Amino acid sequence: MQLSIITLNYNKSDLTINCLESLQRQYKTELDQNKFEIIVIDNGSEDKDSIILTESIKKSNIKKIKYIQSKENMGFSRGCNFGAESAEGDLLLFLNNDTEVKDEGISKMLSYINENENIDVLGGKLMNRDGTDQVSVGRFYSPFNALLLLLGIQRIGGIDKNPKNIASVDWVKGGCMMVKKEIFEKLNGFDEKIFMYIEDMEFCYRAKKKGYSVFFYPHVTILHEDQGSSNRSFAVVNIYQNLLYFYKKHRSNNEYMLLRAAMKTKAFVLINVGKLLNNSYLTQTYEKALKMA
Repeated sequence: MQLSIITLNYNKSDLTINCLESLQRQYKTELDQNKFEIIVIDNGSEDKDSIILTESIKKSNIKKIKYIQSKENMGFSRGCNFGAESAEGDLLLFLNNDTEVKDEGISKMLSYINENENIDVLGGKLMNRDGTDQVSVGRFYSPFNALLLLLGIQRIGGIDKNPKNIASVDWVKGGCMMVKKEIFEKLNGFDEKIFMYIEDMEFCYRAKKKGYSVFFYPHVTILHEDQGSSNRSFAVVNIYQNLLYFYKKHRSNNEYMLLRAAMKTKAFVLINVGKLLNNSYLTQTYEKALKMA
């Protein structure tokens, strides 16, 4: 089998169904011919959501699909690793359930990585619903880049920008990440101590350290609901926790302490701004984030 497409569902059956329908529209032939398979990991969703998704999959007539239910929410890293264990494809594609595939770009990605033996990880371009690009690549978070991230510069494109052409990059977003299964297994998959967020960067960081290559592929159209499967507060808290974990694991102690101090400072400032403006989102979010630091 050529490709295993792995996606996770957690109480978002509507998004997952939309994603699966888009894959069926674009890749029915590949699925029917046993070239592609889809693996859906249900991450401990509520019974109602699981039933809706189960019934939809039964009615879809997708010939090559595995639906695996977990009794608990394993998070992104562990859930993806769990899905990869069942994969039969030579290549794995981790695809967010809040995406909609609009063309045959995934097949082009597959052909490109197969034709270029020097490419080990290949990330696709994600787009907003209005057709604008989402930043789908990144530079590793040096202390300076991490500081810019904390200041919110990334949101206005001040840190990372998508290359216009196929290019080598530091890391690609896990929302559309293709990787050779053999290499994924050699690297022991995503770090399961990371529940969600930063796991894609950490994986690519380890891949680069082992001499593997990471490239970005822009010739694909995949719409992505930014944080469609989570929310902003959840993202902030997990980014706080996981960025510090990344630094503790991979960077020097001085860099770790510097980042921790910067994170605490930002949290203190925004907690007080939230209280001043009576903004419960800021106050509650950064009180939780402060506990992570």
